[in-house]
Amino acid sequence: MSVVKKLASQTAVYGVSSIVGRVLTYLLVPVYTAAFAAAEYGVVTGLYAYVSFLNVVFTYGMETTFFRFANRPGTDRRELYSRVQTLLLLSSAVLTAGLLLLARPLADLLNIPAGHERYVVWVALILGLDALAAIPFARLRLENKARKFAAIKLASIALNVALNLFFIVLCPAVMRGEWLPGLQPLVARLYDPAVGVGYVFLSNLVASGLTLLLLWRELLGFRFRLNLEPLRPLLKYAYPLMFMGLAGMVNETLDRILLPLWLPKDFYPGQSSLTAVGIYGACYKLSIFMSLVIQAFRYAAEPFFFAQSTEKNSPATFAMILKWFTLCCAVIFVGISLNVEDFGQLFLRRPEYLQGLVVVPILLLANLFLGVYYNLSVWFKLTDKTYYGTYIGVGGAVLTIALNFLLIPVLGYLGCAIATLACYFMMAMLCWRLGERHFPVPYPALRLGLWLLGAAGLVALGWWVQPTDWWVRHAWHAGLTVGFLLALWLIERPRVAAAAAV
Repeated sequence: MSVVKKLASQTAVYGVSSIVGRVLTYLLVPVYTAAFAAAEYGVVTGLYAYVSFLNVVFTYGMETTFFRFANRPGTDRRELYSRVQTLLLLSSAVLTAGLLLLARPLADLLNIPAGHERYVVWVALILGLDALAAIPFARLRLENKARKFAAIKLASIALNVALNLFFIVLCPAVMRGEWLPGLQPLVARLYDPAVGVGYVFLSNLVASGLTLLLLWRELLGFRFRLNLEPLRPLLKYAYPLMFMGLAGMVNETLDRILLPLWLPKDFYPGQSSLTAVGIYGACYKLSIFMSLVIQAFRYAAEPFFFAQSTEKNSPATFAMILKWFTLCCAVIFVGISLNVEDFGQLFLRRPEYLQGLVVVPILLLANLFLGVYYNLSVWFKLTDKTYYGTYIGVGGAVLTIALNFLLIPVLGYLGCAIATLACYFMMAMLCWRLGERHFPVPYPALRLGLWLLGAAGLVALGWWVQPTDWWVRHAWHAGLTVGFLLALWLIERPRVAAAAAV
């Protein structure tokens, strides 16, 4: 149980940066949905969907590769760090330059309005800076410097949020004479209303630059090392991870690219396809609470799993970790899904966004299975069979594309959510079955399946039975949530006590 407590404590530290940072960022959603119409917000949602794919290309699996090779006996970690960082430096320079040269054609391809190709330029620079910061951050995780990791992440996010508020809230209010009219001459020099949603990307760019500056000590330890022979095993291990990551991005973000392409005209009366993308993207944000737990867990778990791989009782440890991770995520799923009406009204400031709330429970459950998949994927990373991850990811991508093709014309963005859930469920089940053959772990699959089935049943009941009275409806939802927590406590408490005694 001590190793689980260690992982939990590191997850908590990483979670501070992840949760606090994401919450700060998420507080911008009411700002965006108040300042921008759904069609304008659709530009941000769509462009960041492409950014997700390019982030994978820019880092091409080198973070996990760095962890794997750094934990091998006899490895010179400083030399490994320099080799990997050299690769990313060269590749990022080439990729960023390519995007800068193709800014105008790419803007046309992405339906970005004429005169706004600078959005692409800013995004290209963001991608390059973030790629250069990836391995220094991985080094901090490897060296268990979770506090420094969290501090740098929080500083970057705080600056990003501050700049968003400055350009999107303060500057327009000053120029309208609502706040501090004496600052109008100064603000007029800094603020251009024509940039519009571009300030979202510009703020991100400045924050990414600050991140790289705060990693100066890690960057000083870098020495340029371009020797192809030692790099071959790194690339051989990494390239399946890149394809796996690309397939993962297909599953995670392709729906926001395909939705405007495959949505029939006037499917939503009086709304454009970009409006539908904006609504879906804003409601997708409500699944952030599940994503927070998954992201914090991944930061701590990846180096932890590699470090524990040589321990005799590692399979039992991995099984215990999956169990408590899944149960914690089930609580989040039930709590948010049953109270999504309140979350929606709090964060989505225009009524047009609220019509998409039906997708939130589906996306929460989908992200839960994604977290389960990340837990289960330990087997092919520890056995150096990363190509299995590629196969699973590609299978999920094919399923995602096929289901979106079939469901978007019929169900709109609800079809996107269902496709996401089906994909992540399939990936988790396939990874579990393959793992039983190659790296057996005694996961309590039946028990966890019953808990998830019960959680989904409660959520379905809460959505199916909707009292018209506001107070009765909220009491009903609160009662279902508390009932699930009580059942979880009564049934699992004895097992917690037994595990703690070990």
